[in-house]
Amino acid sequence: MGTDGLSRVGSRRILLAGYLAGVDVATMSTPERGFFRSVNVDDLPWRPSTMASQVFVKDIAVTDGWEMQIVRFEPGARFPVHTHESPEFLFILEGELVQAGRRMGPGWASVAGAGTVDDDVYSETGCVFVLVDRA
Repeated sequence: MGTDGLSRVGSRRILLAGYLAGVDVATMSTPERGFFRSVNVDDLPWRPSTMASQVFVKDIAVTDGWEMQIVRFEPGARFPVHTHESPEFLFILEGELVQAGRRMGPGWASVAGAGTVDDDVYSETGCVFVLVDRA
C-alpha cells in the first residue's frame, strides 16, 4: 500500500497513514497529500451497516477513492448476495467469518476481485474485520 494505507495492526488499535487527527469522522474527509495522521479506532463510534442487520461499521478513512472500515458481525449475521464492482480486501481480527465456503479466523486475509459475487457471507460466532474497498 502507498502512504495512505494501513501502517500497523494491533489487537485493538489500527494506526493509519494519511487520515484523521482533528478531522470530522462522520464526513470521512480526504487527507491532504503528504501528511500522515493516526486514529485510535476505539474512539470511533459503531454505526449500523446499510447492507445487513446485525452488522456494524466504524468508518476510519477515505482517500484517493478507497475507504477503510472496521466491520463487526453479531453471531448469526449474514450479508445479502452482492457483486464486487471493484476489489475488496478483508483482514480478520476476531471471531470467524465464512466467505466463499472458507472459514476464516484471526490472521486470515481475503481478496475479492472485481466482478466476484459473494453469495453466502456470514458468521455463526460473530467476528470483527478490517475492510478496504472502493468508496
